[in-house]
Amino acid sequence: MGGTKLTPSSSAASNGLTRILAPMGIKTAYCALFLIFLALLGCGGVGTHAGGPTPTPTPLPPGTIPAADHVFLVILENHGFAQVIGNSSMPYLNSLAAQHALATNYFADTHPSIGNYFMLTTGTIPTNDDNFTGTVSADNIPRAFAAAGKTWKGYMESLPSAGFTGGNVDPYLKHHDPFVYMTDVLNSSAEAANVVPFTQLAADASAGALPSFAFIVPNEEDDAVNCPGGAVTCTDDQKLAAADTWLKTNIDPLITSPALANSVFIITFDEAFDLDIRNGGGQVPMVMVGSHVKTSFKSTTLFQHESTLRVILDLLQVTDHPGNSATAPTMQEFFQ
Repeated sequence: MGGTKLTPSSSAASNGLTRILAPMGIKTAYCALFLIFLALLGCGGVGTHAGGPTPTPTPLPPGTIPAADHVFLVILENHGFAQVIGNSSMPYLNSLAAQHALATNYFADTHPSIGNYFMLTTGTIPTNDDNFTGTVSADNIPRAFAAAGKTWKGYMESLPSAGFTGGNVDPYLKHHDPFVYMTDVLNSSAEAANVVPFTQLAADASAGALPSFAFIVPNEEDDAVNCPGGAVTCTDDQKLAAADTWLKTNIDPLITSPALANSVFIITFDEAFDLDIRNGGGQVPMVMVGSHVKTSFKSTTLFQHESTLRVILDLLQVTDHPGNSATAPTMQEFFQ
């Protein structure tokens, strides 16, 4: 305190202070001066000026999600967190998990596959039958995007043709393509045209015509569920290695593209192995990448697929949240 020096603005002020402080000891006088200085600050007596300290930016309010130009969701198949994270057979995905954001307490919702694909797009589980032949009229992503003026496409590897809504055509699996069950898509040729072969992704990227939301699903030889290249037998590590190579080849160019700098990329697995029924579908990895996503971040919050659906809509500033996504925990903690 003894190093503080106050300079009165006039001799009158100086004389006034001298009369007030004279009876006090030196230490007490300086303390009194310091209290007067604090009082001036509180009353606005000491103003800010150019070149002063820069105010600390106000943190994002709880639940706030930054706006993204594009969101990409990539879904792999049937592997649990412990099978993937730390596995040397998946160096690329593990590098993303280490450098960007990883959900370490993330669970699928059900077994088998189809219910998880619906949770990621409708917020509901209308069926757990992979051979389901019915239709789904519940609120869904295409409906929410149409109302908000946003665009979407489902890029399905090995889909026979754009707008195809038929059954399995090996190695394309219909139950990995939730859009072809939705009445919004089945009853609209324009919406059905948004379900396209995966090869269209590179063409759309090259033309600068990517949609707001891209739903990306490899075929069953590249998604870690079956042996690559149609082989009859292989090890599980070979399945994972093939999926990792597919990600590196097809998704990394998008992640590293300057044109997609304001985008968010989410990579997850539909479900864990069948015996893991924790929280319905077992623990799976979920990796998030993007310029607004925290780096080297590990979330320990319990999340499931409905939170991924919610964050997709939040990132694209869509207010309709179908099904369970309306009440799912927010993923705001992933963003900086």
